[in-house]
Amino acid sequence: MRRAAKWTWRLLASLVVALAVVGLWKREEITRLMAVNNLFEPDRIVQNFSQMDRAFLHVPIGTSDTPVVALPDGPRARLPQAVENFIEARSVTSLVVLKDGALVHESYHLGTGPDDLRIGWSMAKSYLSALTGIVLAEGQVGSLEDRVIDYVPQLKGSAYEDVTIRHVLQMTTGVSFDEDYFDKNSDINRMGRVLALGGEMDAFTAQITKTFAPPGKTWQYVSIDTHVLGMVLRGATGRPIAELLNDKIMAPLGPERVPYYLTDGAGVAFVLSGLNSTSRDYARFGQMFAQQGKWNGQQIVPRDWAIVSTTPSAPTTDDEYGFGYHWWAPRDARPREYMARGIYGQYLYINEVQGVVIVVTAADRQFRDRDIQRQNIDILRTIADSL
Repeated sequence: MRRAAKWTWRLLASLVVALAVVGLWKREEITRLMAVNNLFEPDRIVQNFSQMDRAFLHVPIGTSDTPVVALPDGPRARLPQAVENFIEARSVTSLVVLKDGALVHESYHLGTGPDDLRIGWSMAKSYLSALTGIVLAEGQVGSLEDRVIDYVPQLKGSAYEDVTIRHVLQMTTGVSFDEDYFDKNSDINRMGRVLALGGEMDAFTAQITKTFAPPGKTWQYVSIDTHVLGMVLRGATGRPIAELLNDKIMAPLGPERVPYYLTDGAGVAFVLSGLNSTSRDYARFGQMFAQQGKWNGQQIVPRDWAIVSTTPSAPTTDDEYGFGYHWWAPRDARPREYMARGIYGQYLYINEVQGVVIVVTAADRQFRDRDIQRQNIDILRTIADSL
């Protein structure tokens, strides 16, 4: 009996040691998985959105040696009282406003500050659209009618077999992808766990085989389409997206702080929503588009692409928004009014005619409410009209 007990204790001790070794070996993966599970918790969400690099693999976009391009100051704007109510109600963390290229309002809330590299979520999609226009103009991508598998053979046999580059830009791929952030078993959350555990996004994407419509027939917001667009650009240029984005866009913009992408376990940039930057640097990107692709005397994004990509062209059934090449516009859009948007209340609003660029970052847990979205657009327009 004593001998059996002795062996039992030895077995338990060995098991504890083995579990400890596995725990140390997988500590980073476990930490990242826990971060995903707690990312949107009410008591952590604000801090998490400013510190994504503490929990996830990431890669810098450029270096600190890049010269900063000054963002000139303008006369301080007196914003309407409704803006203060908006800031409180929508858990706004930063509000940056440019008028005719000059900074006229800047405020930070809920413990955030101007140096925070804050995740913009799906605002990142509009950056990749801009990069696509540059690569297309340089001839490394032949045509928007090219199939994605011409550049990404790995996707042969997947749901993207017959999809063109234009389809992924407009999100008319017909690919089935559940985007419910509140369902832990949805495709978007399964993708998040792949990212957290150091898996490979390319392999995850290649396994998607289900479709709900033929390509080009129906619009549906499908975030994984943006990853496919990133795969196309990598295939066409032979370069990582972070390196390409820095050379073509970020370095010419002259950011104040080095932005970064979240990455998967293979170091591939999480292009669909993993861009982290300061609010002022988001505003620099927006101002470049307000000037139809021009910044600091240089045409960074081709002017025709800056116009066509931000003009609604997809056959959307959304009553509130039109969709271009990874850019949004309200259904009742004013002339040359459009925006990049991200979950939890991120906005990069541009009105070229009024010369206004507005950056909003937030941790708004009611971001999906359509009435609130309408109110947000009204507030952005109220700010623009007050300048």
